[in-house]
Amino acid sequence: MQAAPVRATAVPSFTGALRAVESLLMSAGQRTARRNAWTSVLEDRRRAQDRVEAERVLERAATRS
Repeated sequence: MQAAPVRATAVPSFTGALRAVESLLMSAGQRTARRNAWTSVLEDRRRAQDRVEAERVLERAATRS
């Protein structure tokens, strides 16, 4: 019985493939702007989650008094 051949090169991830397509279609400035916008979206989501958690803590504290 023969062993399966070992690949010398890694299979690219989906994210890597998207970045490759992005680099072909967009200029460097557009890529930077898109990434900055996405980072901003993620930060807004994190702040919204923190806000909801703070509201829950305040509501629990108010009901204990």
